[in-house]
Amino acid sequence: MCNPLRTLGFAALLAILASLPLGRSPALAEASEDKTLVISAIPDQDPKTLQKLYGQVAEYLSKELGVKAEFRAVPDYPTALKQFKDGKLDLVWFGGLTGVQARQQVPDAHYVAQRDIDEKFRSVFIVNQKSDIRSLEDLKGKTFTFGSQWSTSGRLMPQHFLKEKGIKLEDFKGKPHFSGDHDKTLNLVAKGTYEAGVMNEQVWKRHEGGKTEASAGVRVIHTTPAYPDYHWLLHPDAAKRLGGSDFVEKVQAAFLKLDQSPNHAQILELFGAKKFIPTKAENYKKTERIASELGLLRP
Repeated sequence: MCNPLRTLGFAALLAILASLPLGRSPALAEASEDKTLVISAIPDQDPKTLQKLYGQVAEYLSKELGVKAEFRAVPDYPTALKQFKDGKLDLVWFGGLTGVQARQQVPDAHYVAQRDIDEKFRSVFIVNQKSDIRSLEDLKGKTFTFGSQWSTSGRLMPQHFLKEKGIKLEDFKGKPHFSGDHDKTLNLVAKGTYEAGVMNEQVWKRHEGGKTEASAGVRVIHTTPAYPDYHWLLHPDAAKRLGGSDFVEKVQAAFLKLDQSPNHAQILELFGAKKFIPTKAENYKKTERIASELGLLRP
């Protein structure tokens, strides 16, 4: 004789199972996620530019490394640092300052590569065309905007070079502004919201040195001396999870392999570089010292 309670229970179980979404089990999903290389970058430019660039990088690394790679955008520099520290981001494109900060929090992080232009990177001080500013000394008493407060090329090194010229933050008209990224700095100066600002030379060159619509009405008054800047850092836990020391070497080899061939040219063009080169912690000792002197070592 059929037990009605048992039949009802089985029917209810079938109903519950039928209502569950089709797809991988949680265990399989977790295993798949464990084999994913999550890449990110400090948000130093327009989000559309970043998505286009790092989407292509993720696709390239997936093919070269034989693992799934995906780009995950972050809203600001501190978030990139925190998520790298927490192991939520595996491979991050940091600036010189944020790279130093990241290595303080994750000492065993692996330096992977930098662009050829990052060995000798520069910042440019820009002013509105209508301004009478002609030199750094003329910035005194003027409104001014940096990029992100944690940017190497948009804040750290420019402030350092201003200090060498005897120009303090208190010399500006009001407190200096922090736009958040280089494109915003350019727009603010172009519109006359701020009389002057500073941005990285690479983004300025992307705007063809003032010839694009976004940069029309802006001119450069000073280009800084060179300093080391952007680089890739790989989290040690990600390296262990995806293959250990061999994986670190594979990631570096993938970037060093990029050249001017048709398959690679667009990625390098978006990076504003001709190739990637190896880098190491010693390259950023001066960056660390300057950050310490300016009180910017910790986010």
